[in-house]
Amino acid sequence: MASSGLPIHIHCSAQKPSVSSSANFDHLKSTLSNAFKPFLKQIERLPLRIDVAPQTLNDTCLKLVDAAVDSVFEFADQPLLPSQSNFGPVDEMKEAVQVTNIQGEIPRDFAEGVYIRNGPNPIFGALTSTSSMFGRSSYTWIEREGMLHALYFCKGVEGDWTVLYKNRYVETETLKLEKQRNKPSFLPALEGDSPAILSAYLLNMLRYGKVNKEISNTNVFEHGGKMYSIAENHKPQEIDILTLETLNDWDVNGGWNRPFSAHPKVAFTLLNLFTLLYNIKCLVRLMSYATQKAPGTGELVILGIDATKPFAELGVISADGNKLLHRADLKLNRCSLCHEIGVTQRYNVFMDHPLLIDLNRLVRGGSLMKYEKEGYARIGIMPRYGSADSIQWFKVKPNCTFHLFNCFEDGDEVVMWGCRALDSIIPGPDKGQNKFDWFSRKLRPIKPIEGSMDAVSEDQIVFPRPYEWRMNKQTGDVKERNLTGTEYSMDFPFINEGFVGVQNNYGYCQVRDSIASSASGMAKYGGLAKLYFGEQNPGFSLKENEVEGLTKVEYHMFEKNTFGTGAAFVPKQGGVEEDDGWVVTFVHNEDTNISQVS
Repeated sequence: MASSGLPIHIHCSAQKPSVSSSANFDHLKSTLSNAFKPFLKQIERLPLRIDVAPQTLNDTCLKLVDAAVDSVFEFADQPLLPSQSNFGPVDEMKEAVQVTNIQGEIPRDFAEGVYIRNGPNPIFGALTSTSSMFGRSSYTWIEREGMLHALYFCKGVEGDWTVLYKNRYVETETLKLEKQRNKPSFLPALEGDSPAILSAYLLNMLRYGKVNKEISNTNVFEHGGKMYSIAENHKPQEIDILTLETLNDWDVNGGWNRPFSAHPKVAFTLLNLFTLLYNIKCLVRLMSYATQKAPGTGELVILGIDATKPFAELGVISADGNKLLHRADLKLNRCSLCHEIGVTQRYNVFMDHPLLIDLNRLVRGGSLMKYEKEGYARIGIMPRYGSADSIQWFKVKPNCTFHLFNCFEDGDEVVMWGCRALDSIIPGPDKGQNKFDWFSRKLRPIKPIEGSMDAVSEDQIVFPRPYEWRMNKQTGDVKERNLTGTEYSMDFPFINEGFVGVQNNYGYCQVRDSIASSASGMAKYGGLAKLYFGEQNPGFSLKENEVEGLTKVEYHMFEKNTFGTGAAFVPKQGGVEEDDGWVVTFVHNEDTNISQVS
């Protein structure tokens, strides 16, 4: 792998979230009449005569519902601790600024283009929670509004580089609504007391026609020459690559009416990147976090989940992005939060693990989302244009795997490499538990139990690390093994996109700083790792199996108190080897409050 430092400084101002007191809200818990007194006063101010025109009647009803929400629900900021400043919001900069503070040299053969990171950034300075007579509800740590951070690399005729930076919110319809009101308006509808969540569902739907906000904060990907921002709970939003302006929701010309999984896969043939003309006359290539390309037809394979039946549907979209070519109900009997789908040259590969969204459980007083430790896990392999009847299921050890390196065919076997944990860090602790204590305990470094590299304590099972599944389509057997030990937790894997769907030799992922993560109660990634698939870690011998040892890994750790997320592999122009290229990532130094791209 070619290596060259590209630290580029970007000063970011972190807004300090305020904390709202809820002491004056205790009276709402006493009686319904007390709770609705302010609401009744607002009703008295409304006109006595209501026009029967449909639009006027609708507007009046909405005012009544708004008055009820404003009177019964109190919003309060969910504060960040000083040790969590790395996760604080930054200011929006719609206009590009030139980056002049560049240490070292940008390699001459580095690819011109734009490196774009998508990540959560709360629009009002902090996430909010609510208190009401129905109980409490709050947003989880993944539910902030999406913000795109773009770094444009352009090389002049003399070989000199111009680097520009800009960021911009993904302007979803729900973000526009809250901007118009200039205050938090959507009631949190994922985590909290069951009555509070159910009332949030109803009231959000009555007011906005949606049960929750469209966060669009997880990924960016390209298809058919267009770029999209995406998260699990809604259709993708098209983004103008030059201005970062949000355009339209993408429903494949009316062919798709449900969310996309955050990491769809493209079956690509020739180029793994697309080009377009930038306004300063240089060619721009899109390098998007976690967008993975596979050889094949250039079609996009997507997966959409829902809390009601059909729980999961698979789709195949044409290479130009204009037509839905295939749609199949997977006929699952539960809603499993499948965050990513894999592809090989012939198959679609997806996971059904026990991180479940269950409306029936919510109605019974339980959590909407929960990892059911006693639940089953399985992996499905399906022909590209198959149906539910053509899926071959492989039962595997219970696990929670959000992200994949790659899938490929090896003789009779389909191989899947991913970062596997034994529990889910999403949504977090059960009701009544202290969030900081729970995350601090779950994120601390681990030690194997009695010398076994597979066993970890109950408190430390959200420790993802590279893992291999080998599924034999002829025999139905599955072989599973850890690829790395317990020295480091690793997640957010990626590879050279030209090798998605075929056997690859190298993979990359982010390395969690378990000490810093435990101290802050938030996952912090303090380095990068390069895995040499097929090469054994020198000096390691696994007593239980002398044939296969752990995978060789190289680590690149950031400087102290520097953490990053959202890395991508940029192939070297004219490169011959799979690992000819660079890994690019944003990092943030908590001591100096300076962000860099390296």
